[in-house]
Amino acid sequence: MKLGQVLSTRPDLVPPDYEAELARLQDAAPTVPPREIAAAVESALGRPLRETFARFELVPIAAASIGQVHAATLPDGSDVVVKVRRPGVIDQVNIDLDLLNRLADIAARRSAHAARYDPVGLAHEFGATLLGELDYIREGRNAEVVAAGFDDDDRVHVPRVFWDYTRVDVITEERVRGIKIDDLQTLDASGVDRATVARTFADAYLSMVFVRGFFHADPHPGNVFVESAQRIGFVDFGMVGSVAPQASRGLGHILLALVTRDAARMAEGLLRLGIACEGVDRSGLERDLARFLDRYTRTPLEQLRIGPLLSDLMSVVRSHRLRLPTDLALLLKTVMMCEGVAAQLDPGFELVPMLVPYANRLLLDGAD
Repeated sequence: MKLGQVLSTRPDLVPPDYEAELARLQDAAPTVPPREIAAAVESALGRPLRETFARFELVPIAAASIGQVHAATLPDGSDVVVKVRRPGVIDQVNIDLDLLNRLADIAARRSAHAARYDPVGLAHEFGATLLGELDYIREGRNAEVVAAGFDDDDRVHVPRVFWDYTRVDVITEERVRGIKIDDLQTLDASGVDRATVARTFADAYLSMVFVRGFFHADPHPGNVFVESAQRIGFVDFGMVGSVAPQASRGLGHILLALVTRDAARMAEGLLRLGIACEGVDRSGLERDLARFLDRYTRTPLEQLRIGPLLSDLMSVVRSHRLRLPTDLALLLKTVMMCEGVAAQLDPGFELVPMLVPYANRLLLDGAD
């Protein structure tokens, strides 16, 4: 399930139909019996539940394959959620990763087509991503890095981590209250302007990605809450991405090339990312990119939709056997998801015009 979810974030590796099906995988699992959850929390924190929390709900509010989430109250009255790693999950993950690495090695040795995509490297990347999600101390630090980037910006609310009640297998965080961002009926009933929410959400994400360079990489609706039209709460920082300076410059070239329909600039941006396999046909790449851009020549800038556009671009990337750096693939998928969520809130939402100043900034910041 996790492998499918991760592959759904790699539009450079899988075509849209597969990507869409894989994205439908839901990370859900049977709940862990209350006695086992209580034992896991007590073992992690080193004291009985009744001495640790003023209240701890043993019935979870969410359950997934790695962990499940419980509502609780701290002795000082703080309203929190406690995410508990499922007992035995580390052993199971290690077994599965060992099998996956062996299969990747077989694929690389026996299939020239598979070898072009470096299945061994992809398996190792997936293993690192999954093991990172199992470490709740890392997740807490990720949340604090994102929060620090918005210290002076009230648009984004990242829950506080209670470190005295957090360990590698248990994380305790402030409970975020709000309306799920895809609950349109409740948003309307609350009188919240959905168009304003869409822009607040999108601009916060673009700022995270293109200014801070470190972003929440799982913006599905269950992780995003509307506290007001001008304030968005994010939860679950197990999956994050970062943007290296070289990638920022290459991405700036690509974004501006989309806007200016410049195939040569786009090819340069892709090659700057260091994603080309040996012997890439640059002239052929430019021709295919020119054909790709021609499809959008008559579409006004404000009407361009980034999702379909990037899907078409990824078709060219795959046809030339180019492979995006992991964080960049995650970034592009995140931007596509961001547009989808915002467009659901406001059918007239336009992301591309919002992207242009960020693209210009990337190039100016990266100028020698």
